[in-house]
Amino acid sequence: MIDPIQAMKTSVAPIPSVVPDRPEYQHVHESGSRTLWVVFVIMIIASIAFAGMSWRVPVSKRLYYVLTTMITIFASISYFAMATGHGISYNHIRVRESHHHVPDTFHDVYRQVFWARYVDWSVTTPLLLIDLGLLAGLNGAHLLMAVVADVIMILTGLFAAFGSEGTPQKWGWYTIACIAYLVVVWHLAINGRVTSKAKGSKVGKFFIAIAGFTVIIWTLYPIVWGISDGSRKMSVDSEIIAYAVLDILAKPVFGAWLLITHARLPETDIDLGGFWSNGLGGEGALRLNDEDGA
Repeated sequence: MIDPIQAMKTSVAPIPSVVPDRPEYQHVHESGSRTLWVVFVIMIIASIAFAGMSWRVPVSKRLYYVLTTMITIFASISYFAMATGHGISYNHIRVRESHHHVPDTFHDVYRQVFWARYVDWSVTTPLLLIDLGLLAGLNGAHLLMAVVADVIMILTGLFAAFGSEGTPQKWGWYTIACIAYLVVVWHLAINGRVTSKAKGSKVGKFFIAIAGFTVIIWTLYPIVWGISDGSRKMSVDSEIIAYAVLDILAKPVFGAWLLITHARLPETDIDLGGFWSNGLGGEGALRLNDEDGA
């Protein structure tokens, strides 16, 4: 005779248990923090060097120098903010995990998002585009459209970084950012190439080289984003190092290349007079004797 109690003990499988785990925090460590400080110093040095180069030319020909110096100054402010722990927020991500025989559970991930980086890009990349647009001789309409598309690209990238996991929202913003980037590339590769060649063969070759360099570097940014903030396959420290390398190439290296070559190519000169060089002068001042009719 079979004991019913013993049969129940042997036929019922053990019920699996799910123990809730602690939230996972993905944040910067020593290597990432050290990288932020190093890039801050590099940006400061580049700003001083570019400002010093501008003193060697007349005020009327300093437009490229002023724009390029502002790029590295804004970048240095951004990196100082990130290195000191400012301009950073956590994005809360809930990862759904499936289990057999028991309900699904959720794993909480808190990843640092350096929003100061996006503020930097929203200012510095339009300035960089203006540099390239002036070099190529782009008209105002095309240059404005490129700058607006660039700002849209940066802002939607920021929205994507704070997007919810497992919803179309995050990758929808990312897709919009990529489309806006293609608009920027269109104006540089198509319109910029045509107008730069009209300024001479030397200017055309230089623009194609430096604009091609910029497009390659900028194309790597969304790739790094997809691996880091997008899919979280890259640690925060690795993300910082990857962006640091790209920022150094896209700003100090780009700026040095532009300004040194510009100084050797008279065809790239933009001579600005009027208010830029001389201020309002005496023409806009009110003369007291005019009211008296003298």
